[in-house]
Amino acid sequence: MTKSVKSILIEGPIDPEKIKKSIQAHQPKTQIGAHSIFLGQVREDEVGGKKVSAISYSGQVEMINAIAHDIKESLFEKFDITCAHVYHSIGQVAVGEICFFVFVSSGHRQAVFEALPYFVDELKAKLPVFGKEIFEDNTHQWKVNT
Repeated sequence: MTKSVKSILIEGPIDPEKIKKSIQAHQPKTQIGAHSIFLGQVREDEVGGKKVSAISYSGQVEMINAIAHDIKESLFEKFDITCAHVYHSIGQVAVGEICFFVFVSSGHRQAVFEALPYFVDELKAKLPVFGKEIFEDNTHQWKVNT
């Protein structure tokens, strides 16, 4: 039997309303005392004298979701957290738009301060999400994550 894994992928940019709703959904959970959020946004980098206007993200959906699920499960084993959520864009995202949303909650702030950077770093290192930088002149190159 295959385990059911919730998709972390959002077509296009991540709508600020989705972020707001994620936060509001945790207000009734009164055992939570701390939240920490990371938002990744497409930068207007300059590469070889050309400005990036967007990034087009791609990857194998089932693999991305399964790896994200496993990373999330390991997070609960390593840190005393209550909730963990992640969304990553797939498809084209313009400069200035949100492409990566990571949210952790716990009863106390120390746990979220420790868990969030670990979670973000694990996701960035292990998720097979590939970004193609689209330049203002409509040329492109594959992004190298730093």
